Amino acid sequence: MHITIKPKNPQEIQDSSFIQQTPLWAIAKKQQGWQLQGFTLNMHEPEKCFRQEADMLVIYHHPAPDFAMAYIPYFPVDLPESIDEGIFLEECAEVLRGELDNNCGMIRFDLPWATPWAYDENRFDACGNWMGNPDPYIQEMRMNFSNIYGNLRKSPTDALPSNTLIVPLDEPNEQLLSGMKSKTRYNIRLSQRKGVDVRSATEAELETWYRLYRDTARRNGIHLEGMDVFPAVLKASDKVEQSHVELLFAEHEGEPLAGMFLAYSQERVTYLFGASSTNKRNLMGTYALQWEAMQRGKQAGCKYYDMFGVAPAPEPAHPMYGLYRFKTGFGGHLFHRYGCWDYPFNEPAYKVYRAIELQDTGYHVN
Repeated sequence: MHITIKPKNPQEIQDSSFIQQTPLWAIAKKQQGWQLQGFTLNMHEPEKCFRQEADMLVIYHHPAPDFAMAYIPYFPVDLPESIDEGIFLEECAEVLRGELDNNCGMIRFDLPWATPWAYDENRFDACGNWMGNPDPYIQEMRMNFSNIYGNLRKSPTDALPSNTLIVPLDEPNEQLLSGMKSKTRYNIRLSQRKGVDVRSATEAELETWYRLYRDTARRNGIHLEGMDVFPAVLKASDKVEQSHVELLFAEHEGEPLAGMFLAYSQERVTYLFGASSTNKRNLMGTYALQWEAMQRGKQAGCKYYDMFGVAPAPEPAHPMYGLYRFKTGFGGHLFHRYGCWDYPFNEPAYKVYRAIELQDTGYHVN
């Protein structure tokens, strides 16, 4: 594999199907004070007839004054099956090494690619439920099998959701509804009969949103983002022409029942952040909100609705089991991603950071 890299203004990277790899996200992160870099990767493998160019956003995290992590959210490269992922990531990391800050002790690749164990029949139980990836040791053996340095490590946590539900939108509404569970269809129609409305909200209503969001995060034990994230995202959305984000509220007689940040990027629309009230839950505002999100995605020409984060299987002990039950009711299919992989440059500092991180839980929308 021949890889070359060229620095680029982060706010001028090309759009991706993932909102986290767009100029919008770069602008939002800069407004929040994050250190960023942008690059254009040129990749060429003549023997396998592979050639690709991709822009990439890198976000720096500084867990210590003398140690930084270069984080690449949803790494924006589509690899054909003929290319070895481990060899490619190792070469990419080594090329990037010389372009990153001097105190950068590691790269974290957040990979959107499907994990190979999602297609291994031995990883499914008798009921057809996926049992997840094998132990990290086994994953690392496979990823580093043909590598020169063998330095890729499975991260202790995944920053962005590695298990998600994808609903195809390029079909009539009748077909979308027929692919849902009967209870979900009933709840969508119930919300309509009860007069639940869904509308776009403005930046002036962010305090209302954050109250809903904060209460939901605390109620469900989900990581709580700071208030500064949301105005930054909305303001950034006003500054770009392609990808955009909108805040939606489901309401009944003017009372917010649920809210979401909905992100549009190329053919994908994503349920980025969600919140709901404990009041009037019998009116099924969350169902009205999801149905409206699908309709808006279809109208925008999107082909997929990414519901952004579920448990990998119907396991009641999993902290995201409730989201699994709710989201799988809307049909679609589960998609299991590789998740985060680390490439350390500073081994002693990386071990300390890794030990600290093992105490953290949940996912963060970076």
